[in-house]
Amino acid sequence: MTEKRDYKDTVFLPRTDFPMKAGLPQKEPAILAKWQADDIYARLRDARRGCEKFILHDGPPYANGDMHIGHALNHVLKDMVVRTQTLLGKDAPFVPGWDCHGLPIEWKVEEQYRKQKKNKDEVPAAEFRAECRAYARHWVDVQRDQLKRLGTMADWDNPYLTMDFAAEATIVAELLKFAESGQLYRGAKPVMWSPVEKTALADAEVEYEDITSTQIDVAFEIVESPIAELVGAQAVIWTTTPWTIPVNQALAYGPDIDYALKSYRWDDGTRKAGPFLFAQPLERELLERLGIPKVQWGDDRSTPPQTRVHWLGKGSDLAGTKVRHPMHHLGGFFAALRPMLPGEFVTTDSGTGLVHMSPDHGEDDFDLCREYADRLGTPQLPLRPVFAVDGDGRYRADWGWLGGEGSVINAKFNAPDGPICSDLRVMGALLSASADYSHSYPHSWRSKAKIIYRCTPQWFVPMDRDRADGTTLRQTALDALDNTRFFPAKGRNRIGSMVANRPDWVLSRQRAWGVPITLFVNRATGDYLVDAAVNQRIIAAVREQGVDGWSADNAAALLGSDYDPADYEQITDILDVWFDSGCTHAFVLESGRWPDLSWPADLYLEGSDQHRGWFQSSLLESCGTRGRAPYDAILTHGFTMDGKGQKMSKSKGNTISPQDLMRDYGADILRLWALSVDYTEDHRIGPEILKGVADQYRKLRNSLRYLLGALVDYTDDERLPVADMPELERYVLALLARLDARLRRCVAEYDFNDYTRALTDFCNEDLSAFFFDIRKDSLYCDLPADVRRRAYRSVLDMLFHALVRYAAPVLVFTTEEAWQTRFADAGSVHLLTWPDVDAAWDDAALVERWTALRNLREDVNEAIEPLRRDKIVRSSLAAEIVVPGDAAPAGFSDAALEELFITATVTQGQEDAVEAKPTDLAKCGRCWRHRPEVAEDGALCARCEDAVAVLDAA
Repeated sequence: MTEKRDYKDTVFLPRTDFPMKAGLPQKEPAILAKWQADDIYARLRDARRGCEKFILHDGPPYANGDMHIGHALNHVLKDMVVRTQTLLGKDAPFVPGWDCHGLPIEWKVEEQYRKQKKNKDEVPAAEFRAECRAYARHWVDVQRDQLKRLGTMADWDNPYLTMDFAAEATIVAELLKFAESGQLYRGAKPVMWSPVEKTALADAEVEYEDITSTQIDVAFEIVESPIAELVGAQAVIWTTTPWTIPVNQALAYGPDIDYALKSYRWDDGTRKAGPFLFAQPLERELLERLGIPKVQWGDDRSTPPQTRVHWLGKGSDLAGTKVRHPMHHLGGFFAALRPMLPGEFVTTDSGTGLVHMSPDHGEDDFDLCREYADRLGTPQLPLRPVFAVDGDGRYRADWGWLGGEGSVINAKFNAPDGPICSDLRVMGALLSASADYSHSYPHSWRSKAKIIYRCTPQWFVPMDRDRADGTTLRQTALDALDNTRFFPAKGRNRIGSMVANRPDWVLSRQRAWGVPITLFVNRATGDYLVDAAVNQRIIAAVREQGVDGWSADNAAALLGSDYDPADYEQITDILDVWFDSGCTHAFVLESGRWPDLSWPADLYLEGSDQHRGWFQSSLLESCGTRGRAPYDAILTHGFTMDGKGQKMSKSKGNTISPQDLMRDYGADILRLWALSVDYTEDHRIGPEILKGVADQYRKLRNSLRYLLGALVDYTDDERLPVADMPELERYVLALLARLDARLRRCVAEYDFNDYTRALTDFCNEDLSAFFFDIRKDSLYCDLPADVRRRAYRSVLDMLFHALVRYAAPVLVFTTEEAWQTRFADAGSVHLLTWPDVDAAWDDAALVERWTALRNLREDVNEAIEPLRRDKIVRSSLAAEIVVPGDAAPAGFSDAALEELFITATVTQGQEDAVEAKPTDLAKCGRCWRHRPEVAEDGALCARCEDAVAVLDAA
């Protein structure tokens, strides 16, 4: 018997050095090193010089710790923007930056001092600032290396730092622009204050946590009133901040609220309470807290109280009423009578409908008391801030009640048995006290300690002051937002409402590490000095010496011969770091240090929390100095949750380190995750999610690997014009044209989730599961000169050039590896531009025709699946198919359908559904197709017989 021939050497199998196993953690650092050695960023700038600009301005993260997963997501998104715009042929430079001043860094340095039992205040300020500068420099270097490892493309050797002397000088110059235009004032207002950090805080530095506080009801005796029944009664207030009672100056009522004066007797008539003045709708709540039996709401007590109504009326009737502070016996500040004032902010949501007013510690309190100060105030009761609480949260030593005691945020100090409640109880003014009130309360996001509203002298930028041209900063900013594009669109309403309702901008901080408020204030008039020559000397000194240039030793030199330093107070506060970061557009985009950049930026991109942070401070700074926003568009992303949708925190142990992910998976997997989630909302990451992303990556990698293997030895001599290609190839090119248009739209709208999904679906569904599957027979078995094989390889070449470019911004390392595998001497894939895809390839009729055919192909595969599952056939090649006669589009012969469905035979019959059965035809020993002309298994079909003859002859 003649031994059957093995035809393996006559089959054109794919060959490539591009491995199936990625090994990203090992390969990526070597690729990164080569990019750095070749200075790819500089080469790209040279290649794009003179092209249309696209400027994404980097928002500065704080230089005070390792990169976390939010940093990674943020910088992958930024890198995706820069790379896709670069791919489109634009000049898209990217200068990274860091925020180096302020409390986050100062706090860390103080922690080191505390460990060494050192006091910051005993260290010379310049020495302390030097340590802060060194600390920031260390973390800039750490974070820079971590961000480089992500594969992000940036001017890493020349970043911007807010602590650079030139940057500090620009920040000072921007501040002085506000001063020169009259957009600064010094005033005392309640601001958010951290007693632990001893400084004012910005909105963006505050987070809210649920806490349990002491709630108290306190009686203020009414001593004067136009309503006779009220005199001698008790006006009841309710508060969850007992520590504010020692600074009380008034009570507020709602003018349109119904109030009642009632007293109660119960049990045998010996127990009594009142008369109390309160809001009628809140009686039930009040009596519950006071422990008085309920009467009219279904209580089953046998001895309900007897209620006496002394007076009913509207809040507006209370005008002119005055009360006495519970601690009036202390004299001085406490002896003055407290007026009752109308407050539109008073509601009946909770409490008693009477609100105690402390202008030192509440915005509503401050505004209402200031409004009535001139009319009602006396030397004993100014109805203005009295600054009783010091920066550390203690009452100042000379305060008449609890002087030198605190801290006011301490729960024990405010507890029912604490000093405040105890003293009120002795005076008979404490009607109820319980430490069980749960509510949300602001905390410093750094120290995690509770904050307070505290009135201190601060520097402000007014939001509603006429700027001498009929405009206000608030309206200018709102107009600028109307001219800004938002991605997603809901961002416009979020930042718009914040700007519309925000108070004046508090610029001052009482700390050491930051850019000083470089103002001299006339001691006689209280006005700050506006002198262009002085200002230029100040700016020059900071440019030369940094923030240390603003020192008392330099005061005389800065003021010059025209002014006596003794006549001026040199301000020692520093600027809010949000003002620092709000000025980055000035010293990065406009300074000329980075000549590739330009102002304004096309895009700012940060997390959604920056609507109240950097987006807003940049907007206000730029509108105040330039009359418009420093950006044309804003893109915001949500926050990364763990796999269960819970917020990440070290205490929960559910944080995920991007450094660990890159060590275990590689940066390309992390990038693919970041660009696959819907980052416009809060999103998740976890082991199961990463497993799915890794599987998605493998499919994309295998598509590139197949293309590389199938294109081995391909040259342009093999290329076939599109017009001469079979219909299947032209259909795939039509899909490519549609993909191209979709990806361009995604880039324009920054919709990278859809970008990644479209690319992945095209590779998996249109190519791997369809086109590659059908044409592998032609690739393996047709002769090289065969038109069908040439057309297929021509399209594969076009697909490779398109896909490697489309995927390059996503899988920066993998696409470089793939490109270098095929074109080792062609330079980096990241120097290429968007692929040349002809929109005219998109033939709607052709796509419709092949869509119908693919639907039929799915029906065929479903019909074959039971045969495969039951092992009646091993593959679709061994199945014979009958399809309904009208199922296939016109023009497809049975032979053509056999090739497309990868089956032995296809017959178009009269059946209503697809039918499948095993074939009796013998299998070709070379292509494995079951053909009628094959005499026995292992013999050759006609196509393969001709091919083998040609190959043998060669």
